[in-house]
Amino acid sequence: MKSWWLAVGFLTALPTPDVGVVSGEDFRRSRRLYPLVGLLLGGLSALLAWGCRRLGLPAGVEGSLLLAATFLATGFLHLDGLLDCSDALLAPVPPARRLVILKDVHMGAFAFGMGFVVLTVFWQLLSLRPPLWLLASLPVLSRAAVVLPMSLWPYARKDGSGILASAPWPERRAALLTILVVAVLAAPAAWFFPWTALAVLLAQLAFSVFAARRLDGGLTGDCYGAAIVLSEACGLLAWVIAKA
Repeated sequence: MKSWWLAVGFLTALPTPDVGVVSGEDFRRSRRLYPLVGLLLGGLSALLAWGCRRLGLPAGVEGSLLLAATFLATGFLHLDGLLDCSDALLAPVPPARRLVILKDVHMGAFAFGMGFVVLTVFWQLLSLRPPLWLLASLPVLSRAAVVLPMSLWPYARKDGSGILASAPWPERRAALLTILVVAVLAAPAAWFFPWTALAVLLAQLAFSVFAARRLDGGLTGDCYGAAIVLSEACGLLAWVIAKA
């Protein structure tokens, strides 16, 4: 259960019990359960959407409630990562300066602009009333996909909570096992929504390549959060295009 509570605590703002002393290996092992944490979040979203439709609420209201619930369940940390990355990665400054900007609590023009665009698009997509199974599957796919950036790129700083989850395992076999377990857990969601799964994966990899180049080869916890938000928006967009 320790791995489970570590995964829940890292990816959500839901209350978790004290798990005692935690090592880097404990954090890295908890990555295998990220898809299950996504299923928990997706199940809550699907339940909320079902309730909105049973009550006959307008599609726009349903979309707003789903958007709010998504960010509330994660303590707005993923959204904060997107806003911080917008200011840091788009700024015409050296990589070292971008790492400083990532830790700045103030928001600049890039954060306001990107936040407005992404939230508007996200709300519009949720207002199209995606199937309940898609709402349940999308967080599974995004939390599974984020394990790849954590495994493929080093952490950009020498400190921070994200370094525990991102540091590569000493043995390649253990890292491959983690990726395999995550892929198996996410396979049912990918089977039912293949285009959404592909869009989520490609969006996270594309963003990670861009972010790593701007941060001199590494990623941070803010990058993981931004990748999740952007990939879920891309996943919903892929569903819209596929059914058009």
